[in-house]
Parts: sequence; structure tokens; C-alpha cells
Amino acid sequence: MSFNFKEIFTAFMVLFAVIDIVGNIPIVIDLRKKAGHIQSEKAAVIAGVILVVFLFLGKSILNLIGIDVNSFAVAGAFILFFIALEMILGITLYKQEDHDAMTTAVFPLAFPLIAGPGSLTTLLSLRAEFSTENIVVAVIMNVVIIYMVLKTSARIERLIGQNGINIIRKVFGVVLLAIAVKLFAHNIKALFDIA
Repeated sequence: MSFNFKEIFTAFMVLFAVIDIVGNIPIVIDLRKKAGHIQSEKAAVIAGVILVVFLFLGKSILNLIGIDVNSFAVAGAFILFFIALEMILGITLYKQEDHDAMTTAVFPLAFPLIAGPGSLTTLLSLRAEFSTENIVVAVIMNVVIIYMVLKTSARIERLIGQNGINIIRKVFGVVLLAIAVKLFAHNIKALFDIA
């Protein structure tokens, strides 16, 4: 095991930007109003388990259907690019709203809000570039922050306000855009080297 602080920090920042738990505070507050109570611990733990399991089994699933990690990482870079555009421009390219049929706050929170298509794709994209143990540490760090944000979402919204949330979304959008470009360039190069 070789822990690398730079890899852990980069993976943490990428996942934090993609999951965008701070930007999702308004959705969390809306869910809290509809459900009456959010099981923060359960939501954070289930999301963490989904992310870690996909990190380890995602590559096997891809091999089973005949896709290499570099190709998946390039596809992931495109998804990150579009998520970043949503965050920076304040537009909605894809939105899944199914809160009415909700039976428990854990389902829409753990999946697909936290461990959704963006974060799962990101994990495999990161795995193409970083050590698995560093990504696991980054996932755990994100799960801890997700838990803290879920637990204190109402207080955070009062503290930073809607404008603060919008500014945070845009800053992380720019970071995510730069990471998407880097991920794309690195994996396209790897694909052409193989070819």
C-alpha cells in the first residue's frame, strides 16, 4: 500500500465536485420537508458502500462487456465536462426528479443523488489514473463530509445563503472542467499508445 497525499486530495476534490453535496443542499432541505426526517447516517453509509463496491467491481463489469478502462475514462471525462457546464452556467442538461414516489429519504439521497451516474463514472475514470487505496480514502473522506452536510444542511443554508451556494457550485464547476480536460487528454493519449 502506497498512500499518496496528492492523489488522495485530487481524488477527494474530484468526487466532492461531482457529488456536489453543498450544491444539493436545497434538494436535501426539500427532501427533509417532504420526509419529515432524513437518516443522515444511513444515507451516507449506503452511498459509501455503493461507491466502494463499484470502484472494485466496476472494472470487472466493464471487462465482462468488453470495454477497457481508458475508453470508459474518456466517456467519464465527457460526463464530467457536462456536469461542470451545468455547475458553471446554471443550466440543466439532465435532471431526475422523482421525489413524489419517495418512500424513504435514503433512496433518493444515497442513490442517485450521492452515488449517481456521475460519481460512479468518475470512480472508474480516477482508477485509470490513481491507486485504488488512495481513491478509497478519498471516498471515505467524502462520506464523512456528506454525513456532516446532511446533518447540518438547514444550518449551512442559513449560514451561506443561496448566493453562497451558487458561488461554491461555480467554483467547483471550473475545477471539475479542468479535471475533465486533463482526464480526457491523459486517457486519449493512452488509447492511441495502445492502438
